[in-house]
Amino acid sequence: MVTKSLRIEGMTCASCASTIEKATSKINGVHESSVNLATEKLSVSYDENMVEIEDIQNAVEDAGYRAKSDTVNKVLNIEGMTCSSCAQNIEKAVKKLEGVVMANVNIATEKLNISYEPQSVRVSEVKKAIEKAGYKAIEEKDTTEDVDKLRKEKEIRTLWRKFIVSAIFAIPLVYFTMGHMLGFPLPAAIDPMMNPLNFGLIQIVLVIPSVIAGYKFYTVGFKALIRKSPNMDSLIAIGTSAAVIYGVFAVVQISRGYTEYADDLYFEAAAVIITLILLGKYLESVTKGKTSEAIKKLMGLAPKTATIIQDGKEMEISIEEVEVGDIIIVKPGEKMPVDGKVVEGITSVDESMLTGESIPVEKNIGDDIIGASINKNGTIKYKATKVGKDTALAQIIKLVEDAQGSKAPIAKMADIISGYFVPVVIVLATVSALAWYFIGGQTTVFALTIFISVLVIACPCALGLATPTAIMVGTGKGAENGVLIKSGAALETTHKIRTIIFDKTGTITEGKPKVTDIVVANDVKQEDLLQLTASAEKGSEHPLGEAIVKDAEEKGLEFKKVEKFNAIPGHGIEVIIDGKAVLAGNRKLMVERRIDIDKLEAASDKLAEEGKTPMYIAIDNSIAGIIAVADTVKENSKRAIEKLHEMDIKVAMITGDNKRTAAAIAKQVGIDIVLAEVLPEDKASEVKKLQAEGKNVAMVGDGINDAPALAQADIGIAIGSGTDVAMESADIVLMRSDLMDVPTAIQLSKSTIRNIKENLFWAFAYNTAGIPVAMGVLYLFGGPLLSPIFAAAAMSLSSVSVLLNALRLKRFRPVR
Repeated sequence: MVTKSLRIEGMTCASCASTIEKATSKINGVHESSVNLATEKLSVSYDENMVEIEDIQNAVEDAGYRAKSDTVNKVLNIEGMTCSSCAQNIEKAVKKLEGVVMANVNIATEKLNISYEPQSVRVSEVKKAIEKAGYKAIEEKDTTEDVDKLRKEKEIRTLWRKFIVSAIFAIPLVYFTMGHMLGFPLPAAIDPMMNPLNFGLIQIVLVIPSVIAGYKFYTVGFKALIRKSPNMDSLIAIGTSAAVIYGVFAVVQISRGYTEYADDLYFEAAAVIITLILLGKYLESVTKGKTSEAIKKLMGLAPKTATIIQDGKEMEISIEEVEVGDIIIVKPGEKMPVDGKVVEGITSVDESMLTGESIPVEKNIGDDIIGASINKNGTIKYKATKVGKDTALAQIIKLVEDAQGSKAPIAKMADIISGYFVPVVIVLATVSALAWYFIGGQTTVFALTIFISVLVIACPCALGLATPTAIMVGTGKGAENGVLIKSGAALETTHKIRTIIFDKTGTITEGKPKVTDIVVANDVKQEDLLQLTASAEKGSEHPLGEAIVKDAEEKGLEFKKVEKFNAIPGHGIEVIIDGKAVLAGNRKLMVERRIDIDKLEAASDKLAEEGKTPMYIAIDNSIAGIIAVADTVKENSKRAIEKLHEMDIKVAMITGDNKRTAAAIAKQVGIDIVLAEVLPEDKASEVKKLQAEGKNVAMVGDGINDAPALAQADIGIAIGSGTDVAMESADIVLMRSDLMDVPTAIQLSKSTIRNIKENLFWAFAYNTAGIPVAMGVLYLFGGPLLSPIFAAAAMSLSSVSVLLNALRLKRFRPVR
């Protein structure tokens, strides 16, 4: 049982405290719940095997309040782990500490993500608990990318050297042990028939280097066994120790004249098991490195130095020294060191490494610069606005690292099984060996074969690697394509989505009104009508007027001087240009001024049905034409919705616009459900209504106005350039304003979850099938007996096969 303290928001009186206590006390596994109204704290005691802290927070929120933990999040690098049992042992050791809210070990990244209350526990205590469990913890801030990379490379080199040393001695050992059985010649001095004692002694000499090469299996394995938390190393240590001890016993018996013991010494089994497992560990380390290539690529994007302007001179400094406000100069072909705003110059910038958008983006004075993007063709100066951990690149790296370090709900089953797996295997190995010896009447050698084979083949490495490796590759692949998935849980839930709600403005549409149609009457030319209207609207701040002015600017039209300007609220404007009285506004304005618009009524109605806003223009009390303005649909919106329909997903659109405009946009792109005239604060309620129908709902918005709806949805998808609010509110952030990334995110989730299920199936199937074979079930029916050597090879290959299967995700391609 553990006791945690949570800070409660929203309480006003004693009845609030009573409500919260009742709500949390109802949770199965909660033993005691007490609220202190003065400190606004909830103290709750619960069984951590039955209840998660999130369950308590959800119960408080369902009661109408908010529960927050005064916690600090840290990441610790862990050294010495070998399998999922190690991860379980570390989690258990850390969770026992008072003040630890969450401890999550990812064996693929070899990291511990911990959330703790600093007033209750220190990081040093966490480290001590980990060391006491037999492992080493290093704070992530103590290790740079280069140090971590060097440590991993050193580990790979060490494993390779150990494998080579072990193999050099294991190969002749196998030859001396089994060569004579195959008819190969042996020197008379060590021939088992002529000199059985020498035959045994040479095997002892040859097995010792292999045992030394695998010494960590023994130091770690037996320590874990003593602490009653056995792991993979414990299985190897017990199995190979049993083989070596039996071999030494047999040699002693040979020296006493019992030469029959020379037939089975078992030294070669121990040496080959160690050699094969070292090879498996080496291949596993190399393959693990490939699963985190995406994050390494992101880390390698940022330049090491920056050129700043100081006292009018150019000065090159390290990127760590750049401060907010520094003026940075970047020449063609160079990378942007940090985020900022252009203050001088014009250029085009390649942002593909962050957004996936291949077309360079034009940058002028006042435009934003993203750190690590590449300056293509012009020299610019820009002011640094975000440096260090605040840059977009740093936030993306943090986002991907957090996702890779998190666990998907599907992993819980594997974690639970792994926690009990090793002790059960030791019991099975012991029971089956004793059963064959006492009940089956077999020899000690036979029983020992069974014992070692069961221990070695059952190592749960593949089980522990099945989920985290797939999540690492999946989230990394998403990051490469501008799809940032914030957690394993989000990655898993996304493939279950059956309804997606899109915000209209800025998501389905561009979010910027544009002139779409110009209709003229009474022999007025389109260009003249646009020129007059744009000149009239030059002083207006109305969005429609701005769109008309922008269109005229893009067409290179000259603006005429306005002699008189009068804004008519809710109707339009009245101006005099070149002595002509110009009226520009809605239908009401024309009717009030008794201007005949019959010629254009049909055109106006048609434009309105298409979701466009018609603006009437009259010159000298005579209708001159209509200029229609609309928020145009993004290029890929229709294609993205078609793809979602192919995936059997219903698509809804939510907007504050009138029903007519919303219906027109919906018809244009193929929307199934239209939710129009919805206020921003009511968007979350609309999401709730669909969820109440039992649907898994995703919300796609810009991450600012849609924040409540993004948070309410089962999956919130923020589309845009990855603003702070988007990062906070959404589960998935799309770095490009391209709706095709929505089906890409869903397809990536499906591919990753399918990969995880494949990994778990093969890991479970392998252990389920392997253990009975090792126990001698086939032998009962006249089949073969599994050799410990083949058991070791199969165990090593199972882990590597799971990793290789996860790497298949690297072939994932975005939906297009």
